[in-house]
Amino acid sequence: MSNDRRQISRRRFLHNFAFASAAVAVGPGSWIIRPEWANAAEGSIKIGVATDLTGSLAFNGNTDANVARMLVKEINDAGGLLGRPLELLIEDTASNESVAVGNVRKLIQRDKVDMVVGGIASSMRNAIKDVIISRGKTLYIYPQAYEGKECTPYLFCTGPVPAQNCDKFIPWLIKNGGKRFALPGSNYIWPQTINAYARTVIESNGGEVVFEEYYPTDQIDFSATVSRVIANKVDVVFNTVIPPGVGSFFKQLYQAGFSKAGGRIGCVYYDENLLDMNQFEEIEGLASSLDYYKSLTAEDPVSARIQAAYEKQFPGKFRFSAGSAATGVYRGLKLWEAAVKEAGTVERDAVAAALDHAKVAEGPGGPAEMVPGKRHCRMNMYIGVAKDGQYQIASRSGGLVEPKEC
Repeated sequence: MSNDRRQISRRRFLHNFAFASAAVAVGPGSWIIRPEWANAAEGSIKIGVATDLTGSLAFNGNTDANVARMLVKEINDAGGLLGRPLELLIEDTASNESVAVGNVRKLIQRDKVDMVVGGIASSMRNAIKDVIISRGKTLYIYPQAYEGKECTPYLFCTGPVPAQNCDKFIPWLIKNGGKRFALPGSNYIWPQTINAYARTVIESNGGEVVFEEYYPTDQIDFSATVSRVIANKVDVVFNTVIPPGVGSFFKQLYQAGFSKAGGRIGCVYYDENLLDMNQFEEIEGLASSLDYYKSLTAEDPVSARIQAAYEKQFPGKFRFSAGSAATGVYRGLKLWEAAVKEAGTVERDAVAAALDHAKVAEGPGGPAEMVPGKRHCRMNMYIGVAKDGQYQIASRSGGLVEPKEC
């Protein structure tokens, strides 16, 4: 990148991060957002954000950084935490584990943050968690929907896990799609683990897995898979193929007449950020299972307020959505705030003890609470169905759903 282009990019970044505070660049991919006020006696409480501002998952990471900025501003505008301002320090994990480890080490060793929130892919979480928890002796909040089975002390997970994604969704798919399932997925840990869980739920509800197979993450030709779906009279494609290939896969399913013949696509991660990957007719009827949809704003004033605040501060392509972990970042930081208030300190053990049973009464999609001793979060879940390029809510959990982890 030329120096002129780098300066333009930096100016745009600074403009996006401006909010009654000072944003300071301290190196490539490193940003400090300082409040205008500070407690001279104790100084600021430092929140580290480690997320993909660049790379293949930047559409998720920029949303997550935006949510952290929004909440830090909100807390500081209300007087800070424990009488101290919050200072936000952001490092780009760049969808690259080797880059991420070095940048996260800056948060721990150079900036001495009091907690870290972030990580998108499970491989990223696994790469940086030791730097944060074991070597850095720091609290880590992982906000992304993931495959479960993460039970590391001082690591708290605030996104949905397979039981929350699948326990109500798969019976709904059987009722509103059929019993014959295909499980196509990208070849890495999350699709394999959630499909193993999904298979159990499918079979326990009288369904059948016709086939299960995995593909390279960059595959875009799914003609052989589509032919198997059609030839085997599959009712439901439970998809765990990820971008960029998923757009091609759904297009090829549509062109083969799968949906016109009554077939149903289910995809637990598909959110508003992804709806425009395809022509709307290609994904009409696609069903998803998430902890939040924008359409909730029509019935929930809290969700409407949060959504409006985000869109006012950050208009543009990085949308507030559940699949991008915006909701996990929001509830994670609010749960952490509640824990710090209870503990009366930011010392790791005291905050972790309070976070173990922390609750928030309001948030996107409803209240949330940690399951004591499990370091995972109860939350509301919703089933959304794509119609004309938007999600309509087809089913609600009717209460907080257990993660069934650890």
